[in-house]
Amino acid sequence: MSKKVLCVLVAVLSQSMWSQSDERIVLSGKIVSEANDLEGVYVINAQTEETITTNDEGSFSIKAKAGETLVFSSIRFREKRILLTAENFTDLNFTVKLGLVMYQLQEVVVKSYNNINAANLGIVPAGQRTYTPAERKLKTATALDPSANAENMMAGGSISADPLLNFFSGRTAMLKKEVKVEKKEYFMRLLEKMFTLDHFVNRLSIPKEYVKGFEYYAVDNDKFTIILDSKNRTTTEFLLGELAVKYKQILAVENK
Repeated sequence: MSKKVLCVLVAVLSQSMWSQSDERIVLSGKIVSEANDLEGVYVINAQTEETITTNDEGSFSIKAKAGETLVFSSIRFREKRILLTAENFTDLNFTVKLGLVMYQLQEVVVKSYNNINAANLGIVPAGQRTYTPAERKLKTATALDPSANAENMMAGGSISADPLLNFFSGRTAMLKKEVKVEKKEYFMRLLEKMFTLDHFVNRLSIPKEYVKGFEYYAVDNDKFTIILDSKNRTTTEFLLGELAVKYKQILAVENK
């Protein structure tokens, strides 16, 4: 009888110890680097896919357990993976050192396809630049007409008076604004095609009523639009996360 009781106790204790070791708890730590800006680094539990970002001091807290892997990633730092051990959860000064990304030009390989292109086929003139509708209007309004003759009475040579008239009437300035608006609309469409509303609200924690404002805030950033135009989703998402942190700080100040 005593042996049976002992076996039951051993089984209960073993199950209790196993369940405790399997339970996820909050792990707090801090990233360190040569860079001063440690905010907005992604910390991802590779097993549960829970994702958080570091604060301005590089600190973070995330649920995990021994045996799981944390991924640290940012556009500014090289990605790092840490396999968690039991000691990490008792370490009061758990730190992860991240190395800065050094951007270098990669080798460019140009493939030749026997010079088959629209210019060589005579479809379009060689070296011709393509214009958007707004750019074409601006080009037309500001281009000098070399075919104009001396009867135009323009000093300095034979040119058309249209560019000067457009300039003084304000049409040129209006068309330049139209080109800027057209570019912003292009980037807005590209951004909304790449990321859903759910991504902005649930992943970046942008209030739904402020999502459109955040999109305009993002496409106003020249660095972001260059990366967005490259259509590299991973790099774009990282930079978008950094902009989201700054945008929410602006909202916090405005809503005080």
